[in-house]
Amino acid sequence: MDLETVRQAAVRIVEHAREHRLSTVRIILHGGEPLLVGKAHLGRMLTVVAEHLAGTVEALVSMQSNGILLDEEWLALLGAHGVGVSVSLDGSRAAHDRHRRHANGRPSHARVAEALRLLNSPRHRERYVGILCTLDLANDPVETYESLLEFSPPRVDFLLPHGTWLHPPPGLEHREVPPERPPTAVPPNEPTPYALWLTAAFDRWFDAPQKETGVRMFEEIVSGVLGDVVNAEGLGTEPVDLVVVETDGTMEHSDSLKVVAEGAPETGLDVFRHSFSDALGTEVLRRRQAGLDGLSRTCRDCGLVQVCGGGLFTHRSHPSTGFVTPSVYCYDLWALIDHVRSRVHTAMARAAGKPVRRVRGS
Repeated sequence: MDLETVRQAAVRIVEHAREHRLSTVRIILHGGEPLLVGKAHLGRMLTVVAEHLAGTVEALVSMQSNGILLDEEWLALLGAHGVGVSVSLDGSRAAHDRHRRHANGRPSHARVAEALRLLNSPRHRERYVGILCTLDLANDPVETYESLLEFSPPRVDFLLPHGTWLHPPPGLEHREVPPERPPTAVPPNEPTPYALWLTAAFDRWFDAPQKETGVRMFEEIVSGVLGDVVNAEGLGTEPVDLVVVETDGTMEHSDSLKVVAEGAPETGLDVFRHSFSDALGTEVLRRRQAGLDGLSRTCRDCGLVQVCGGGLFTHRSHPSTGFVTPSVYCYDLWALIDHVRSRVHTAMARAAGKPVRRVRGS
């Protein structure tokens, strides 16, 4: 992204913050790999943004990286600009290297592990946001979780592989027809491999004698079953106001929509001619801002909707009903949330010395 585009994006951020009276905004640098831009240019980009936003709105800036290029010089630069860092790591050496290799085929785990140890060192720990881990059914969930703990992450984000009803994720290839009514139990003919994986990881996390790290998905679900607001992009019914600014200044919706169809993230807008409020007026963001009203009738009638929120927007895509459809992960999400609710209610009852009662979703 050239500096003129950076300046114009910053102008739009200030404009939007003033219009909507925002005190803070979140800026996430991602790609591809954001470090490929080089230290000097990224430093100039961050300076331009800081200068334009100064005195108007606080920017919470973070970056998602594969960790390959992350070294002492990079962390010094990012630290000077107050940038938080999340690193992608998919588990153990074997698990990570199955899919994440260098262009020449060499494994990358060792280099990422080195970067994480550096990020976790006392001089850089303040910049350490957490680890992003894309779930792979081929990997053991407890082993995966414990392999991430080796790097003392402040937080772990388990990410479901992207998929839709037209192109289901691995392990759910049989899943073709969305549920017509809310689940009250998982049908016997509906395997839930992702729920099984995540409940095993949850139990390991939940049963630890003391907190080892935060796991965003689990923490949000626990909050939800306790009646608190769930505030995550793939869970809960809070409005989503995410806009992607590409390197040429075009505005797009979430990159995950690329699995729906070619051009699905496109808005037809750019930072030179349009405001971020214009982006809020697009059909996709209007629906993502609609909360319960943007969900299917099946989801709205579900007893777990305030926690699940219909799942990630992309995962609802269906050739006939668009995004007004339960998630392709519907049964997995139901089973996971029901399990978490049972564990939490049981723990609370035991702590209070009360009889344990089993309450199922409806």
